[in-house]
Amino acid sequence: MKRFLLAGLVFAVAGLGVVQAGPAPGRVTVLCVPDLAWCNEIKAQFPRATGITLDFLRMSAGEALTRLRAERANPIFDVWFGGTGDPQWVASEEGLTEFFRPRNWEELRPELREVVAGKYIPLYAGILGWALNPRLLREKNLPEPKTWKDLADPRYRGLVSYPNPTTSGTGYTMLATIVQVYGEREAFELLKRMHPNVAEYTRAGTAPGVLAGRGEVAIGVTFNHESVVQILRGFPITYGSARDGTGQEIGGVSLVKGAPNRANGIAFIEWSLTPEAQRLASEAGESYQIPSNTRTPVSRLSPRFQDFNVIKYDFVRFGSAEVRSRLLDRWLKEVFPLPK
Repeated sequence: MKRFLLAGLVFAVAGLGVVQAGPAPGRVTVLCVPDLAWCNEIKAQFPRATGITLDFLRMSAGEALTRLRAERANPIFDVWFGGTGDPQWVASEEGLTEFFRPRNWEELRPELREVVAGKYIPLYAGILGWALNPRLLREKNLPEPKTWKDLADPRYRGLVSYPNPTTSGTGYTMLATIVQVYGEREAFELLKRMHPNVAEYTRAGTAPGVLAGRGEVAIGVTFNHESVVQILRGFPITYGSARDGTGQEIGGVSLVKGAPNRANGIAFIEWSLTPEAQRLASEAGESYQIPSNTRTPVSRLSPRFQDFNVIKYDFVRFGSAEVRSRLLDRWLKEVFPLPK
């Protein structure tokens, strides 16, 4: 298991920005999912590069999908920026977003383009894992987990946290990953056994790592690049991934269908795919995914895919609205209400 010494900060709250309905010349409104620092950085840098003012609202990926569904008849946002790809895939299927081929399409990593072409535009890639608090594990005389099944061991009762898959793209990625590793029937039996160990189903995907850093849990399921952020912020944690197979994300950026500032939205998306803009993620935005543009330098701190047992994640199947809705409904009915 590849591990790095961690350090962390508190869970970032929703980003700010004045959200106005209707077209606004020289303005773009972004639904921003990544870490707040990255959202703030694009808000500062995009106007300097283009002269177009950027407003944003920050929320988790699952919440972003819900917001776009609610505003289908009268869209407020122009762009959906960042977050796991599954809900963006669903948004495309439901006609909430529209795909276009940006001018720098050919510069993007072909392995990402091939998966998401026609649905959304790849922005970055990341590896699902967990943040561990070694000190708390030592105090409890517990070993570090090695597989997803280990998280259901009764010895970890109350010491695990993972994101609620109905609100968090990270949480849904975990759910879909376990289904792909074990098959649906066994996966849900595992999630039921894991339930007594879960101290909190968090709203957002970054929060479990923060809980692990604070010592409130020993194991927090999150993306490994999010754990790197906690390392740099000072939390005494390590990170790794399930040896029996872990999932991945292809985070994306999408143009909202019916965007009130469509031309400015396109301008923002094309800017966000440039090396100059993508460097902001790690250099100032506290985000360490693998950037989609092949010309963007990859931070030395970014977790590498070759260091983990990453499954061939089925983005087509688990990005479909029907499969996603069915799995989330089943989790809400069979797992979430169970007594502890």
